[in-house]
Amino acid sequence: MIAKSLSIRTLPLMLLLVFTANALAQDHADIDKSTPSQHLNFYQYRGTNVVTAVVGTSIMNGDLENPQFEIYSAIGYKRYIIPYLNVCFSYNKFNLAYKDIYNEGFMSFDLNMESTLFPDKKCSPFIFAGGGYNASNYFKQTAMKVQGGGGLEYIITDGFGIKLQMDYNYVFSDELDGKVFGASNDVYWRLAFGVNFYFGGQDRKEKLLKGQPTIINSNPIIPHN
Repeated sequence: MIAKSLSIRTLPLMLLLVFTANALAQDHADIDKSTPSQHLNFYQYRGTNVVTAVVGTSIMNGDLENPQFEIYSAIGYKRYIIPYLNVCFSYNKFNLAYKDIYNEGFMSFDLNMESTLFPDKKCSPFIFAGGGYNASNYFKQTAMKVQGGGGLEYIITDGFGIKLQMDYNYVFSDELDGKVFGASNDVYWRLAFGVNFYFGGQDRKEKLLKGQPTIINSNPIIPHN
């Protein structure tokens, strides 16, 4: 019953992320009509679709003492709505542990809205926020959550970038570490290094290139009589 109630409360947040992205995409499309060369570098360095993967560490902030860093990994897919904004879905696998007391495996399914702050630059910070579904191994324990974070990406070569990121996860449950104590719900952090593989957007890139003035067009040769 608790999980069902939390699902109902979290669903509007996820829908809001998608609807907001679509609205921003429409506004940006109107701008692009008047500035056809805008964001050419974005389509050169990046693309409209992204497969992403990370490895790193996770740590608990709960009811027990001496939390330990544990392994964390994730894989996901991003779809850019506009060069500044994408919607990302990811599957995350990680452990949470306390020294000599507790060590449990978890997974989460996260849906985020993410902003690339400088999409036309090779190096850009990014921020994200959204909601997710948290579960222990074999789904013995489940709960909804919200998360947010950020990081820094650097494009090594066209279509391939590396990144460092951190996220904060607030779980709508105080039972994550197996102990209910106090009025606060459980929280955990994740820090990871990863890669982004970009593809798609070539049609858009070609349209932008066609809109670029050439030397001949901008400086036409006028024959002299």
